[in-house]
Amino acid sequence: MAKQTIILIHGFRGTHHGLALIDKQLSSFHTITPDLPGFGEGEQLASHTLDTYVEWLKSFIKAQDLKAPPILLGHSFGSIICAAYAKKYPKTIKKLVLVNPIGAPALEGSKGALSMLAVFYYWVGTKLPTQLAHTWLASKIVVKITSVTMTKTKDTQLRAYIHDQHLRYFSLFHSPESLAEGFKVSVSNSVRDFAPSIHLPTLLIVGALDDITPLEKQKKLVQLFSDGRLEIIENVGHLTHYETPDQVAAYVQAFITSS
Repeated sequence: MAKQTIILIHGFRGTHHGLALIDKQLSSFHTITPDLPGFGEGEQLASHTLDTYVEWLKSFIKAQDLKAPPILLGHSFGSIICAAYAKKYPKTIKKLVLVNPIGAPALEGSKGALSMLAVFYYWVGTKLPTQLAHTWLASKIVVKITSVTMTKTKDTQLRAYIHDQHLRYFSLFHSPESLAEGFKVSVSNSVRDFAPSIHLPTLLIVGALDDITPLEKQKKLVQLFSDGRLEIIENVGHLTHYETPDQVAAYVQAFITSS
């Protein structure tokens, strides 16, 4: 019997490398993890909007020429793209998995001011000369601060691994413009916008300590799905794909194999 296919979509500024630990744990499935347009080896798009990401994903899935609809899994920013896709093209996928989903727009709530500051940071990058812009946007100090802020594990080896991964792959964006456009999409949209219109079996896997979408908002988010379920991983935040990939994979496998 042919293996069930899972297509995994990474988060903002990431590449397929970020989901490698989860991918490795899902060896009983056929997994495909592309780089999003604008990042790593991803395609070039004329513009980077939520619609263009969704249409790219439609074309990508079609190009795989699969014999059965795949499972679609999105982490963080990828959860927004996957949720928007699931609303628009529900018949092309079998189930939906959202890992550390963005449950509310980053521009609202208590951290809205910080998000606006980040919008300004990326906007500045589009106004600088090319070399200076890359230095500005790929600043190791900024990457390290971001990495340290999101990492919750006390394991020193794992912390070092996570920081190294971010330093290696967090700045493989194609241009300051594509990066700024992608960031605008990430802070202006959320899974909440699409959840009420998604009727596929949907699994949310969240970290109890996630600072980007707090647990209470995730509990409200899952209620918006007609067929949603929530799995909570304790003592981890937004980086479940690095800190607890075995638990993420176990939940994914149980969800896929359930009726």
